[in-house]
Amino acid sequence: MKLLLTGAFNYTEEQLNTLRARGFETMFVQNELEELQIDCSEFDAVVCNNLFKSNPPEKFTSLKAVQLTSAGFDRAPVGYFASKGIALFNARGVYSTPMAEWVILKILEIYKRSHTFFAQQKKKLWQKHRDLQELAGKRVLIVGTGSVGLECAKRLKAFDAKVLGTDIYDNSSPFVDEFYPMEALSDVLPTADVVVLTLPLTEKTRGLFSADVLSLMKDTSILVNVARGPIIDEQALTEKLSEGKFMGVALDVFEEEPLSEASPLWSIPRVIITPHNSFVSDGNSDRMFSLILRNLTEFDFGKATR
Repeated sequence: MKLLLTGAFNYTEEQLNTLRARGFETMFVQNELEELQIDCSEFDAVVCNNLFKSNPPEKFTSLKAVQLTSAGFDRAPVGYFASKGIALFNARGVYSTPMAEWVILKILEIYKRSHTFFAQQKKKLWQKHRDLQELAGKRVLIVGTGSVGLECAKRLKAFDAKVLGTDIYDNSSPFVDEFYPMEALSDVLPTADVVVLTLPLTEKTRGLFSADVLSLMKDTSILVNVARGPIIDEQALTEKLSEGKFMGVALDVFEEEPLSEASPLWSIPRVIITPHNSFVSDGNSDRMFSLILRNLTEFDFGKATR
């Protein structure tokens, strides 16, 4: 089988040799954002992230399987692949651990006012604060109880939080105390102290957290987004923050990335911003390659309908 690999993943020579030993004839292109100057019709499988934004999938006439290096499917022509019988795999579970750790970190930073103490340290200022809060006992709503959401739930339970979950599927988990269908989101939001977004970006979830939905949240609540930026209406969020809503907001993803220097979010003290960095970890490479190898070797290319 002919396999196209892109710079979306940094392969070691040992990993490449492992793929070749499994019967794959590999070709590597570093920049998947450029139009490929090769014959795309020869590839049986592709491992990529943004390849199909610059290269029409119609060029890949022999394609039978695609492995994404992202957890989300929003960068792939999902409908086209489905219509052609092309198998599509995502990076489910690869980034869940570091993203869940990031979520816990940011919630605690807000409750424990870390930014205040960092600022005081720079000024060599010894000043106690008596308004720190506990995560224990707080009602934390996870919107999207997939792999990332459930890893968050697991860690939140260790802090004795009350974990609520909402999703289109009931992903039963011992770490979720209460589960609600997405249709009940407006009912459960007002009860949550913390809201964590870990749901995929789809046409239905784009702009889901509009001004009206944000208004349902407690004024003292915390909002955390590690999903996709467009799930939140940033203008509406900025307006709510200017009105004094939210104890704190932690954002790792944005409507447009990089976040414009002109965005008012940069200068709002109650907002923590990181550059789509929550997924980064020293454990990702091993998990990603193990997933690539398993999906490609277990897929039956001989029975593929394409």
